[in-house]
Amino acid sequence: MSARIPDLPPESATIADGALRGQLEDLAASHGSPLWLRRKKEAAEQSARDAAVLMLFGRGGEPRTEAGGAEASRLAELGVADVDIVLLQRAASLRHHPGQVAFPGGGRDPEDDSMAAAALREAEEEAGIPPDTVEVLGEMDPLYIPVSKFEVTPVIGYWRQPGRVQVMDPRESYSVYRVAIADLVAPANRGTFARPDLKISTPAFDVGVLKVWGFTAGILDFALEHLGWAGEWDKKAPIAIDF
Repeated sequence: MSARIPDLPPESATIADGALRGQLEDLAASHGSPLWLRRKKEAAEQSARDAAVLMLFGRGGEPRTEAGGAEASRLAELGVADVDIVLLQRAASLRHHPGQVAFPGGGRDPEDDSMAAAALREAEEEAGIPPDTVEVLGEMDPLYIPVSKFEVTPVIGYWRQPGRVQVMDPRESYSVYRVAIADLVAPANRGTFARPDLKISTPAFDVGVLKVWGFTAGILDFALEHLGWAGEWDKKAPIAIDF
């Protein structure tokens, strides 16, 4: 199911975009992420490699799920009914986090003069997003990922000229989508994923085309709450995910 979001008049769209950018700038300045993601590096882990991911918000997204469509009117009152974010599913053959859903991103290369530059380069390489169409609004605090030994900086971006996303290298990504915020905040699409082998539980999202858990879901959960877009949802509802 896809629910049509009405187009805004040009003047209203300009006001809405200014408000959205302001909200995203505030998100970047918030330091970001829930406490359970803020694991400190031990002395033996100080050689962690820098990495960056791009949390790219744009307009034009439409919900794919019935539950997401039901959120349209509530989000319209907040001016974000058509907002979406880019997510990809990593290739199953990758050494780190195979098959997981993530933001575009990866390790910082020597030629990257900033974490934002690294995030933009990776987004172009993984999802075909032209860097000159993205407005970088700030960075959240870096987070250490012990499995891959990366210290990851979430970079907040506003997509001034939203376009098509696509898999650029199947060795890196299995699929790429612009996911409507409506699908992410819909209570019926939210729950918790418990991974017994690691004895961890994380927020989870089932948006039809993707299931999100772990690091990415934790940041999304924090961001949606901080932005004031999330509604009430059942944290005890299980979401089954193959991994």
